[in-house]
Amino acid sequence: MTNKSSGNMFAHIKNDFVSGLIVFLIALPLCLGIALASGAPLFSGIVAGIIGGIVIGALSGSQLSVTGPAAGLTAIVLVAIGELGAFDIFLCSVIVAGAVQFILGVLKAGMIANYFPNSVIEGMLAGIGLTIIIKQIPDAVGYTKQNHDSMVDAEDGFSANIIEDALEHIEPGAAIIAIVGIIILILWQTKAFSRLKMIPAGLVVVILGVVMNGVFKGGNLYLDATHLVSLPVADSLGGFISNFTMPDVSGFANPAVWKTGVVIAIVASIETLLCLEATDKLDPYKRYSPTNRELRAQGIGNMLSGLIGGLPVTSVIVRSSANINAGARTKMSAIIHGALLLICVASIPMVLNLIPKASLAAILIYTGYRLCKPAVFIHMWKHGGMQQFIPFAATAICVVSLDLLKGVGIGMVISIFYILRNNMRIPYYYQRSSFSNGELVKLTLAQEVSFLNKASIKETLENLPENTNVIIDASQTEYIDFDVLQLIRDFDDTKAQDKNIKMSLIGFKNSYKVPSAVSEWDVVSELADGDEVPKRSAGGYKKLIKQLTGTD
Repeated sequence: MTNKSSGNMFAHIKNDFVSGLIVFLIALPLCLGIALASGAPLFSGIVAGIIGGIVIGALSGSQLSVTGPAAGLTAIVLVAIGELGAFDIFLCSVIVAGAVQFILGVLKAGMIANYFPNSVIEGMLAGIGLTIIIKQIPDAVGYTKQNHDSMVDAEDGFSANIIEDALEHIEPGAAIIAIVGIIILILWQTKAFSRLKMIPAGLVVVILGVVMNGVFKGGNLYLDATHLVSLPVADSLGGFISNFTMPDVSGFANPAVWKTGVVIAIVASIETLLCLEATDKLDPYKRYSPTNRELRAQGIGNMLSGLIGGLPVTSVIVRSSANINAGARTKMSAIIHGALLLICVASIPMVLNLIPKASLAAILIYTGYRLCKPAVFIHMWKHGGMQQFIPFAATAICVVSLDLLKGVGIGMVISIFYILRNNMRIPYYYQRSSFSNGELVKLTLAQEVSFLNKASIKETLENLPENTNVIIDASQTEYIDFDVLQLIRDFDDTKAQDKNIKMSLIGFKNSYKVPSAVSEWDVVSELADGDEVPKRSAGGYKKLIKQLTGTD
């Protein structure tokens, strides 16, 4: 499937409808859980999911990303509602956040996504996969008294006691439904079930969960309403419309509203760009999503969400990865998921309230496993080496133990450390030639010479023996830090003369204002007797230092 064909949203409507249905079933309890964890009206989570699916799904350039309320913003939203005093005032902050995101998209700030290292993105996916599994265990075993934070998405880490508490309060009916669901999802990928793959496994899991709980009715295995999806049921169209909340426009006069809006915009934009990059990596057709268009779409979506009483939204990797695993082909699946949220919560919430949470937990646990299966860790270890594996592992661990943004931040810091470390290792490539009339050391500088290379170049110059001929070649160098240039100038003016070192600087830009150079050919001609072949050695910084200091 090409990018061109993927532009037709109706070309794969069968696949997209099924995947949209699966994502809708997964997004439904998550929207409610995130609203609850944020201290906002439950319906605000549904509104955000509808806007994220229909509006942002249509405007986005991503084919597989799914947008909705995200757990990464719950703490910000919870504090902001408390500080601002009312939810309708907080909605003004959501509108401000959307406006800021739209401006960022116009200013092409989406280019920041190009600077996320692959090891960090892979680590983020693995960490989210692990977190999904851990946080879905309570619903999978029927533990209903867990802290409400455990109901939200996987971007906010987890509490260490989630598994322990859940395993101490197992509901046999829920556990059976979840185990059967996971078995079905696994079997659906085998050759024996290849003929049934046209039927979506996730849909089978949901329907079977409803049927099994119906069979359990009247017995000890039956799951009551606390173990089922819980949607608000309106008794009329007017009752449904009354669930929407309009913003109190007087809130725009409050500076705290604007400050909160900017904070939400920054966090939501970073999380969206991270999830967009990860979604593109999971896309089986390897399509690339335009990041600036995504920021503009997210901005419009958040402004509209704030106008009609919804929570702020971001692109969400949990729903996006579930969308991909369900077989989505185009953005139509995200739009369908949003439309189903709107239609079903308005018309048949009582039917949806029959779905066991354990069935949805089974789908999410399997999705989480696909993100963090052992093969991912083995691949990073074997093919990435320590410089890739350590940032990958650190990101995964920190995403699980802290949250998505902190985990990615720590992974980025470790990646930058390795970049700087490598940069310090290769300040130049040297060639050392010993002639009968003297010695020549040629230092060919790296493409970029930063202040981090100052120490190694200084150590090299300090250890050059007396009466040496030195050529520093910058013809392949695009950038030289001012401190390094000053170091070379100072050495040429003073210490080189004291040690009778003849220094020639070639290939330097005129703007660097270094002394005029003698060509390498002239230097060699002066040192060599006729066609003399000198003794030569070559290599990197450490090898030359060992030779100059006599430790080789």
